[in-house]
Amino acid sequence: MMTYIEPAPITDKENPLASMMQRFDKAVQLLGISEEMYHILKVPRKQVIVGLPVTMDNGEIRTFEGYRVIHSTILGPSKGGIRFDPAVNLDEVRALAAWMTWKCAVVDIPYGGAKGGIACNPRQMSAGEIERLMRAYTTAMLDVFGPDQDIPAPDMGTGPREMAWLMDEYSKAKGMTVQAVVTGKPLVLGGSLGRTEATGRGVMVTALAGMEKLRLNPYKATAAVQGFGNVGSHAASLLRERGVCIQAISDISGAYYNQGGIDIEAAIAYRDRNNGMLEGFQGAEMIAPEELFSLPVDVLVPAAKEDVITHHNVANIQAKMIVEGANGPTSFRADDIINEKGIMVVPDILANAGGVTVSYFEWVQNRIGYKWTLERINRRTDRIMKDSFNKVYQTAQQYQVPLRIAAYIVAIDKVASTYKYRGGY
Repeated sequence: MMTYIEPAPITDKENPLASMMQRFDKAVQLLGISEEMYHILKVPRKQVIVGLPVTMDNGEIRTFEGYRVIHSTILGPSKGGIRFDPAVNLDEVRALAAWMTWKCAVVDIPYGGAKGGIACNPRQMSAGEIERLMRAYTTAMLDVFGPDQDIPAPDMGTGPREMAWLMDEYSKAKGMTVQAVVTGKPLVLGGSLGRTEATGRGVMVTALAGMEKLRLNPYKATAAVQGFGNVGSHAASLLRERGVCIQAISDISGAYYNQGGIDIEAAIAYRDRNNGMLEGFQGAEMIAPEELFSLPVDVLVPAAKEDVITHHNVANIQAKMIVEGANGPTSFRADDIINEKGIMVVPDILANAGGVTVSYFEWVQNRIGYKWTLERINRRTDRIMKDSFNKVYQTAQQYQVPLRIAAYIVAIDKVASTYKYRGGY
């Protein structure tokens, strides 16, 4: 009889690490993984916590706490973004690092999982302060980062600019330009075409694949997209291009609804003119943010933060399918209710893996010193995402489980099998 270590107890404010571990445990038990392998897969390979003293614009020195968790390097160098957010903590980074391991494995990319973060509020910092913080973090992680060791990328609160600073600081320390140490860079520094829209594109591809299984005609389907940042706006735009009527969108300023369909390109243009906010957008009526989840749409795309679909609001969801653009948007306690309602969920580790897929393509291009065309990148991304969806769908049928558990089964089986072939340590 296997003995599992209980994850942190789930409370009303659910812990993303606990939610991930509950699903991980389910998949492990279905696979019949040994207790030894369970602990190998569960425990992160390395956890680094650093203090980062940074001189602020007013001359004051503030010390920020930074994290980098390497969850696994069984499949290859670890891969994962760097998050700048006031709520960053070690539990969150550990959960996100593990998600990256499963995400890379489910789309069959030769990477392990990692994640980084700094507890800070970039909205209240100048560009100079953010630059000094990113360079300090890079210096503290010189022994961790490396094109064959650990490859960071942008995440919440960071983007191409911050990745350029990271690459520059790392390159200066190594005495040569090292493009492949980081992905999500500006195009002129070795960034890849298609990277900006890659995560949203993966959401679109997996949403259409799910709609095909549910026999939903995209030209007659409706959708609501919660979160209108990079992922949500590109997912909405690409779904609209393929015929889906986007009836609702939202960001931190509120939710916006138009039964006849929102002009997504107009909403993106308005947001970009308005300091990245939808506030004041006239192409739709404002509704309560919580109301977006209960709209009678075919497809719901949560593309913002963790734990937005919980046992408190899941009963109100009318969508036939949820496609998780964000990491961990659905808490563990909501899973059973979703399954009872018969809603198909395309889980985060599959739906939003388009980003890491094109990050992998960027790394490959940096390594070979040759740029691919956008058409080639999109074609290869679409194929990987469609093939991965089909593999997860077949696994769900085989084990008679929801797509979420099936995705974990596919990923865990790949990592565990690779570990066995490599023979441990």
